[in-house]
Amino acid sequence: MSLFTTPQRKQVALLIETSNEYARGLLNGIKNYLREHASSWSVTLGEHSRGSNNFAWLDHWNGDGIIARIENEQTARFIREKGLPAIDVSASRRIPSLPCVETNDQSIAAMAAEHFLERGFKHFAFYGDPRFQWSILRGEAYQSYLKSKGYDCLYFETPADAAHEESWHSSSEELIRWLKELPKPIGIMACYDIRGQQLLEACRYAGVAVPDEAAVIGVDNDELLCELSTPPLSSIQTNALKTGYLAAQLLERMMAGEAIEERIHLIEPISIQVRLSSNVLAVEDKLVSDVIRFIRNHAHEDIQVQHLLDHFSVSRRVLDSRFQKALGRTPHDEILAVKLNLVKKLLVDTKLALATIAERTGFKHTEYMSVAFMRATGIRPGEYRKNKGTVR
Repeated sequence: MSLFTTPQRKQVALLIETSNEYARGLLNGIKNYLREHASSWSVTLGEHSRGSNNFAWLDHWNGDGIIARIENEQTARFIREKGLPAIDVSASRRIPSLPCVETNDQSIAAMAAEHFLERGFKHFAFYGDPRFQWSILRGEAYQSYLKSKGYDCLYFETPADAAHEESWHSSSEELIRWLKELPKPIGIMACYDIRGQQLLEACRYAGVAVPDEAAVIGVDNDELLCELSTPPLSSIQTNALKTGYLAAQLLERMMAGEAIEERIHLIEPISIQVRLSSNVLAVEDKLVSDVIRFIRNHAHEDIQVQHLLDHFSVSRRVLDSRFQKALGRTPHDEILAVKLNLVKKLLVDTKLALATIAERTGFKHTEYMSVAFMRATGIRPGEYRKNKGTVR
């Protein structure tokens, strides 16, 4: 055999959709493993959506291994019939004999619960999707964690026959009704970002103010979807890259003939990307809550404390006292903090000149904005932009 003979490539099918951020993270993790180890795989990846059970694109495929999100019985049957080395990257465990690499849903639920607990919430709810085992596990873990802290958790689950995204609006009236009846303020965990975005839309129709009356957090940190949501959706960043990487590593060993233990490998989430949908303190004082919402809605204007006093027909002494009791700061502090958060976002997300940013955030002068920013953060706006917001 020649020293220059090309090694035979392993034929690997990836039964992973490309339609959402988590699945694309899995695929990127697999790609990273192949590049780092110079593995000779010939990858077959079909264009299909979550829950698809049409495998016609693999009718004439003769392969060596499979990595799959086995989320329905049709997918499980296909893999059983192939009888090839396979790794499951879902939580359904429809084929218990397969090694499984999956996110740690208990850690995800605990992270979401702590996020709300730290902000003073005393009421909690979960919005789930019955099609997926990982949604069920997250809901159970969220309820269990909160129960251990002495709190109840309400639960809403989209009916299974109306769970698909395209038919969501047919069942939205029930969700809107549920939102109206919830105790307020409340912290709601959505099982993943698509449900989180739908929840925010339902809040808008229900007249439930986000984040003051209902704070919402999703899972997967699909940045495009989260930023397109109104308001932008807070979300838990899972480690899909590590999940996909480990799945590829295990499959490589299986295809080489190594016996792999049939167990679940749980991957920890990374962090929470806090956006406006949950960036709030739970405030039971309705006056303070209403004032905070007014400040957020008018932060881009030259809003002053006097505007608050006039709009809410309240004295400065009373407003200051109730703000201090509820938040430990003054209305003026809140106005400035909200404005500076807007400044930070525009510095990082746009290339607008400082003068334009000052104008869009209600500062009369660029110099005043820069001084206020420096006093609050310790650095100048230009330096903050240069470091893309990583310097706090």
